[in-house]
Amino acid sequence: MIGSGDARAVAKFATVSALTLLLGACSSVNLPSLSSNPGPEPEAAPEMPATIRSDEIVGRWGLASYQNPADRARTEKMARDQCKQPYVIGAGQSGGVVMHLADQATPQELRLKGSPSGKNFIGPPGPAGGEQDREIVSFDGRVLVTRFIDKDAATRYGNMVYVRCAPRA
Repeated sequence: MIGSGDARAVAKFATVSALTLLLGACSSVNLPSLSSNPGPEPEAAPEMPATIRSDEIVGRWGLASYQNPADRARTEKMARDQCKQPYVIGAGQSGGVVMHLADQATPQELRLKGSPSGKNFIGPPGPAGGEQDREIVSFDGRVLVTRFIDKDAATRYGNMVYVRCAPRA
């Protein structure tokens, strides 16, 4: 005689077996919505050119930073005084500029990138305004002010003020 516990086990086994057969049958049916290849990936938006050219910022710069906007004029003077030991922004081999990323000891080639909002950025290849980018807050040919996008780096480094050490060529 089969007890009620055994009957439940037999019923569960029968249910699992039936479901296995049904699923097996489904796998042999070619359902278009499940087996069709996905369409092509949407193309990434092309990089917008910056309104500032790389050659405009290549050169020797005095460098200082500030947190409080009221300190900008004083910081520009401090940056000018740093021309004894200038920060050099080099020309990259691919048309970019050679600078440091936040917290990186080795400079690398970065791009100048524009954005639909009209802002300019300096950073590695990728969309403008990425976490490793810095926004160009202002640039008049003689003074360049940038701010890192990454909140932690922006807090630590503040607004970076670059003052050109030599007259523009």
